[in-house]
Amino acid sequence: MTDYTATPSDGSAWITGASSGIGRAVALELARAGFKVAVTARSAEALDSLAGEAAGLAGSIHAYPGDVTDAAAMAAIAGSIEAELAPLALVIANAGVYIPVDGLDGSAEAYAQTFDVNLKGTVHVVLPAIAAMKGLGRGQIAIVASVAGYSGLPTSAAYGATKAGLINLAESLKFDLDRVGIRIQVVSPGFVDTPATKENPFPMPHLMPVEEAARAFVAGLRARKGFEISFPKAFVRQLKFLRLLPYSLYFPLVAKATGWSRKGR
Repeated sequence: MTDYTATPSDGSAWITGASSGIGRAVALELARAGFKVAVTARSAEALDSLAGEAAGLAGSIHAYPGDVTDAAAMAAIAGSIEAELAPLALVIANAGVYIPVDGLDGSAEAYAQTFDVNLKGTVHVVLPAIAAMKGLGRGQIAIVASVAGYSGLPTSAAYGATKAGLINLAESLKFDLDRVGIRIQVVSPGFVDTPATKENPFPMPHLMPVEEAARAFVAGLRARKGFEISFPKAFVRQLKFLRLLPYSLYFPLVAKATGWSRKGR
């Protein structure tokens, strides 16, 4: 096992999905802490705006636009960051999409897009990160999953499947990465007030402001121990308890809590 925690003196940080939401807020938190932060998303304009907001902070933010579904582009960006900023010390694979799925009228395109971005896109970032870090014998990688990956929830057949896959991906990689000094963590946020959650057609308990979520995220990165970073704690405990229940209790409880038990045919 490794408890390595990246610091600004170790090298650069790279965050994907940084144009909005948690990724954007975490990029600013890391820049405040002194990191040279490389940020990736499809919108160059949004990234340039974010970089401008970091002016005057202890660290800095640098735009590297790209689409995580393009494996070659992600490998090239990783190389550019190392050449232009500093060796990769911290990589946060955060890019993701949430497309609500109607279980009775699902779209194959919605499933495919979700899988391409959330699963394949994460792998396209993690592989060049591992390649760069293993030669140094240290590094820190955080894969952003979700509490939706714990168990099934309404509208989350595509999204939840990818997040469950990301949790398993991080767990499985840990066995090998531990051997070479690379620390891997999985991040499981609950409901955070971002553009993505505004699509949810059900109540969202313990909805967190994005700035508060970013602080919890970065605190988890800095902690010497801990594989999973999860927040808000009360909501996480509730969902972890629910997944321990037999299905005969789980489904009616979740259907009632989300209002699905009142939906018509």
